[in-house]
Amino acid sequence: MRYLKPLMDQNFLEYASYVIKDRAIPDIVDGLKPVQRRIMHTMKEMDDGKFCKVANIVGDTMKLHPHGDASIGSALVVMANKEYFIEKQGNFGNLLTGDPASAPRYIEARLTPLAKEALFNSELTEYIDSYDARNKEPVVLPSKLPVSILFGAEGIAVGMSTRILPHNFNEVIKAQIAFLKNRPFKLLPDFFNGGLLDAGQYEDGNGKVRVRARIEITDEKILTVRELPFGVTTESLIQSVQDAVNKGKFKLSSINDFTAEKVEIELKATRGM
Repeated sequence: MRYLKPLMDQNFLEYASYVIKDRAIPDIVDGLKPVQRRIMHTMKEMDDGKFCKVANIVGDTMKLHPHGDASIGSALVVMANKEYFIEKQGNFGNLLTGDPASAPRYIEARLTPLAKEALFNSELTEYIDSYDARNKEPVVLPSKLPVSILFGAEGIAVGMSTRILPHNFNEVIKAQIAFLKNRPFKLLPDFFNGGLLDAGQYEDGNGKVRVRARIEITDEKILTVRELPFGVTTESLIQSVQDAVNKGKFKLSSINDFTAEKVEIELKATRGM
């Protein structure tokens, strides 16, 4: 038994270090998790200006990433839907409704000009062997942008976790300029879904924010939801409203979802209200 404790201590330490550094937590230098970095590096290696099948990108990335094609494909779709570094073609799902993306063999992607300009510089990039020593991969990418602040990040490792909220691109650039010029600035989270932000308990990345749906009064009987809170889909919002109706909190005659590229959920009150 005296040999078991040091063995477990060493193995657990190696496991914890691996999960923190190689799986769950983005690197502070380029703001990317390993799977994201490997995807971007692979797309740069494949880049010829044309769209590539996502299935091909996933296959090539597996030379660097030992955790299977599903994790690579889902990470690529998430990055593509942020629309900063990956230009997409085909059905990449709908962040508003929660509809999933098509299979990787049906969708295509390529690097955006921003990605080529902001993420890559071979003279500044240090490379190491991949997991099987057959290929080389970058330790970090020499990013000109604070990617983790732009994208946001969420991950649970061993003994630590991270949750960084996404921010507006233009506001981040202005904050970078202000920081470099030693000027004061204030940077608040910004969400793709929109919504109404209450940042009264948030300061410099710490604390919490509240985000509420944006609702318009269409007429005296109809309310229309135009923007969603962060992390909420039209389906989950409609289910929440329906649950409240079932509990008798208020009455509605109908709930209609006309969401396409923009959110439009119509809540119609019953007669007599």
